[in-house]
Amino acid sequence: ASEMEIAKASHFLRKKDFESAIEVLKSFEKKEPSLMARASTNLSFLYFLEQNFAEAEKFADVAVKADRYNARALVNKGNCLFVNAEFERAKEVYLEAIGVSADCLEAIYNLGLVNMHMGKYTEALLAFDKLHSITHANCEVMWQLGDIHDRLGNEQKAQEWFSLLLTSPKGRPTDPGVLARIANICHKAEDETQAFHYHLESYRYWPVDMNVITWLGIYYVKQEMYEAAIPFFHRAAEIQPDEVKWLLMVASCYRRMGVYHRALKLYEDIHRQHPQEVECLRYLITICKEMGLKYEHYAAELKKLERMQELANPEPQGMRGHDDDEDSGGATRQASQSQLKPGFAEEVMDPEPAPFEVKAAPQQQKQSTRRLVATGKLDDDEDWGNDELGDDLLPGM
Repeated sequence: ASEMEIAKASHFLRKKDFESAIEVLKSFEKKEPSLMARASTNLSFLYFLEQNFAEAEKFADVAVKADRYNARALVNKGNCLFVNAEFERAKEVYLEAIGVSADCLEAIYNLGLVNMHMGKYTEALLAFDKLHSITHANCEVMWQLGDIHDRLGNEQKAQEWFSLLLTSPKGRPTDPGVLARIANICHKAEDETQAFHYHLESYRYWPVDMNVITWLGIYYVKQEMYEAAIPFFHRAAEIQPDEVKWLLMVASCYRRMGVYHRALKLYEDIHRQHPQEVECLRYLITICKEMGLKYEHYAAELKKLERMQELANPEPQGMRGHDDDEDSGGATRQASQSQLKPGFAEEVMDPEPAPFEVKAAPQQQKQSTRRLVATGKLDDDEDWGNDELGDDLLPGM
């Protein structure tokens, strides 16, 4: 009868009727300890998928208390500690799970992740190396190995792992994140040809990554291929319509190409839409001078805006103000061309139920892995999307 109840719960899970599955599994609470342990392990897993971490930890404790040698129950307990940022305790529990079952893949994977969160990259590397020796061609494991080597500064080794991810029979040859990481490594190695190739491939499969779009636009500008750069800055403007700098870059490209009338029209359109944009006024003054047109009204507007800014943010004495007669096209701004490191997700593999335990639907499992997500953040100086890219980035004519 108990086996039938478990089969019934499995049926509800396959139908994604989680409430009914939980209700059936809860009926095991008052039954013999072995059945209660199996049901509690699955209940913990289900609550974890639903982000009800308090209940997940409660049933994980019940399962561990009923059977201290249940590796999957220990993994569930470790996961609950992980999301509560109790990394040291989580590490201890994962190690205990590995001690119980040396081939518990979820415990090994999560041990690697918790070490990464604690900054212990060498220990994390050992865990993922062991996991790779067992799984051989697991994409998530290869990604983590590449990421760790990149963090440790072993760029050549990192590129080998990321390349293996692309070329492996079960790999991901069209993964834009992997392509962007290889492009970044090539850029750091000053191999601009390969960096350009992989950035372009990444853009082909995911044309909304601002880091990749900006890198390609700036690359074409550096090569003085302004016409090729324009579509990328246009795309950036579509993705971030409130950021004026992208359209300013488009207009600057037209000006460098000598297409002054289109550049002037675009500057005027930007000024109508953003009348408080100081940089646009400075560019308008510059291009009007170049075309021999009247610019005094723009200069008057610029002085008015600068005066308002000075009143709002008074400058310390001794600082030099802006000279309207400078043909600079705006105050000099430099965008650091540091390495672009796309954001990435470190997934904690969910504990798979034992043979007699209920297994959650694949889609729910995938979502649950994102519960224990550690998203890589860019350093401030690496986020091209936040840099102010001025006309000074364009080479002189």
